[in-house]
Amino acid sequence: METYSCLQHYWWFLISLLGGLLVFLLFVQGGNSLLFQLGKNDEERSLLINATGRKWEFTFTTLVTFGGAFFASFPLFYSTSFGGAYWAWMIILFSFVLQAVSYEFQAHLGNLLGKKTYQFFLVLNGVMGPLLLGAAVATFFTGSNFIVDKGNMSNFSMPVISQWTNSWHGIDILFNIWNWVLGIAVYYLARMLGGLYFINRIKDDTVVLRCRKQLFSDAIMFLFFFLAFLVRTLTNDGFAVDPETQYVYMEPYKYLNNLIAMPAVLAVFLLGVIGVLWGTFKGVFVVGSRQGIWYAGVGTVLTVTSLLLCVGYNNTAYYPSIADLQSSLTIANSSSSPFTLEVMAYVSILIPFVLAYIFYAWRALEKKQITREELKNDDHAY
Repeated sequence: METYSCLQHYWWFLISLLGGLLVFLLFVQGGNSLLFQLGKNDEERSLLINATGRKWEFTFTTLVTFGGAFFASFPLFYSTSFGGAYWAWMIILFSFVLQAVSYEFQAHLGNLLGKKTYQFFLVLNGVMGPLLLGAAVATFFTGSNFIVDKGNMSNFSMPVISQWTNSWHGIDILFNIWNWVLGIAVYYLARMLGGLYFINRIKDDTVVLRCRKQLFSDAIMFLFFFLAFLVRTLTNDGFAVDPETQYVYMEPYKYLNNLIAMPAVLAVFLLGVIGVLWGTFKGVFVVGSRQGIWYAGVGTVLTVTSLLLCVGYNNTAYYPSIADLQSSLTIANSSSSPFTLEVMAYVSILIPFVLAYIFYAWRALEKKQITREELKNDDHAY
């Protein structure tokens, strides 16, 4: 059992790390949401689109990998959330598919909808993607409307373990104001990262100046909503689990207690927050600095990873049910079999090689900054 618990914790760490990487890569969506604010004409918008267009596959691939890893390691979460709250996930996935189509068709001559329509679709994904993903992650802290009855496995007519308790099937995540608060915080964080990425990649004084001015207002909005959610979460009751009986109950200051009980996670969280703030400071106030995206990017990965560890470790229900507290999912009651987790653990040894390839591909696409002159002579520009 000790080995099984280690495997469960190991895979929750990988899920948390993938979640952190995904939120960082939302700089693509954040940049797209700024398309008409930063780009005042077709040439400037082309600069912005080609900057994010060279990275959108990383975000999309990480989103799919995140979902696939959840399916393989914690299948009960996958069947409960993706099977019950399917409208929320379908809208998120549709917006990402719409983004991919828009990149390819917005610059094609003779497209039926016109260039600006596809650019509007990019902005739509830039708003909806981070907002809904943030709201979905917030349910790890606020809870969702589902029940789990494993006894239904013996029901041959309808062997459905998890059921949603209302007819909204995921749209109800927007009925909780605190889900909105975190969703809006993630949206503004994505815009901050998008602005910092533009500063790093685009060699155009006019666009970069606009990015620095926009970055300040986005940072203020992010801090307001993120701090509001953080203070509420750390001072509110959380979903605790008795390690002996697996009984789920409400514990005052649960997530604050988790951070105190796990000083390494707390240290990573604080380092992450400092990284985001320092990267933003360099982007806004240090004229000539283009490296803010790396400080803020690494800080984002550390912050999100630590928050997800906080919600899954230390006997915590990571996917709580507000319809039936005892239906809440933990890393102990929702994971795959020991054999599956062990086999996948061996496969995960390949992850560093995959990351090395991503790093290589990323660097290959960033040999030089994007300029107006380059795009005029690039036959493969978006």
